[in-house]
Amino acid sequence: MLVDFRPHARLCSPTTPVTIDESLGPVVGALGESGTDLSRVRVVCDWVQYKQNFREVVEVRPILSGDPDGPVPEGVRDDDLEVAVDVRRAAGVDLRARTREVLEGTAGVGDVFLEDWTPTRQSCLWGFNALYWSALELWEKATGQAYEQALPGGESDARNRGAARDVIGELFAVWDGLADRGALPPELYVVEIGVGNGAQARVFLDELRDMDARHGRGYYRRLHYLMCDYSQHVLDLARETVADHAEHVSAFVVDACRPRSVLAFLQFRVFLIYISNVYDNLPNDEVAQLGGRTYLVESRAYLPAAEAAEIAASVNARPDQLPGLVSTLLRLGPTLLAEARPDHVGSPDEAVAFWRRVWSAVRLAERYAGLAGLDLYELSPTVNGEALRPLLESGADVRMHVSNGAVASFTETIGLLHPFGKLVCHDLFARDVGAYRTGFRGPGKYDGSVVNWVNGPLLAHIGRRRGFDVSYAPFAHRTGTNIVTMTAQVRD
Repeated sequence: MLVDFRPHARLCSPTTPVTIDESLGPVVGALGESGTDLSRVRVVCDWVQYKQNFREVVEVRPILSGDPDGPVPEGVRDDDLEVAVDVRRAAGVDLRARTREVLEGTAGVGDVFLEDWTPTRQSCLWGFNALYWSALELWEKATGQAYEQALPGGESDARNRGAARDVIGELFAVWDGLADRGALPPELYVVEIGVGNGAQARVFLDELRDMDARHGRGYYRRLHYLMCDYSQHVLDLARETVADHAEHVSAFVVDACRPRSVLAFLQFRVFLIYISNVYDNLPNDEVAQLGGRTYLVESRAYLPAAEAAEIAASVNARPDQLPGLVSTLLRLGPTLLAEARPDHVGSPDEAVAFWRRVWSAVRLAERYAGLAGLDLYELSPTVNGEALRPLLESGADVRMHVSNGAVASFTETIGLLHPFGKLVCHDLFARDVGAYRTGFRGPGKYDGSVVNWVNGPLLAHIGRRRGFDVSYAPFAHRTGTNIVTMTAQVRD
């Protein structure tokens, strides 16, 4: 048996202490009683910090390494299953009984599966994520609060005025140098991807206008600020927020994973690309190196039996009808769901209530599927899985995010940068591979959307291969935040 106890700092925590005996002992006891071959079992203990997430307290993840009757290469540990425990929620739970039920399969009787096994980035959970942004106005009306209030602290770090002044000061230094050499273009482009309610854009534009008035070089007059977001509703709100700067602002509906589909006309012309809290919300796979083998994590969204029965009763349906209703919801949205299935939801408000109940209840079953070769795995349209090799083979066993959507967005946006341009991104970055060995990095739920930490070492590795320096630093203008600032610019 291999035991990976990740929240080791909690063992000595004065406020939330845990013990190995309480967290692990009952699980090992249940495994021994089950007759499982303990030599082929992994036990992983996490502290799942997201109160809303896709995990049960105890889960079993099958490990599919390929041909079960084939030879095992020398030096490879060939496990059958992984037992995962959420230590944060384990207190007060009979872990021995829960583990026994999970191993016997009785814990999942009556669960309603919404899809077949699939790589996680293809799971319907990303359909829920897309629906949240496309129908945000309806969600906010139902909850009575704006989505930013669901963020830690109730707002984004992006709107910090000190951070904006620092970025603008660096931008002015670049423009001054080019202007002095007669090389500054007449139009100065700045792009923001993921504008939220426009508060960051307003802070940036207000500060740039004020700083330019003191600087005296007329940069504000030449500025073109492009606000880009997936949600038209968000863009409409942002336009109102920056109304004082309307002549300098344009708005574009943009898929953050494919920004060049709209912004290709800006290739090599953008001096600043500003992104905040976007990468952590893009489709994402996970891969793992376990015992010398490489695996892709496959997922299957489901509704636990008790919650499925309650949700079905609320819409005059049987539990087995829920997958079809959920599929229709994700395809049409809540307003058209009410028109298409009036026998189950009588109005858009009822459809939104159904959507929220399903999202609250949905869980992800997981398994490990063996990867035949990293070169056969498409990380993004322009990057294959070989980019993962130095990270996966960097030491001990590891399971980490691939950040497929972030990689696709990053590789496309850096191609828009002027040779003296810069990409600045504030987000939840894992700054080294070891971070995945010591803590849980998602997925979690923020309101109606998905959040995953972003694989910083992978983006840095891909950036270097394209001639960019990529650096990470703690967010400089607020203490106690997990937000990290990534900067990418052409290597000198």
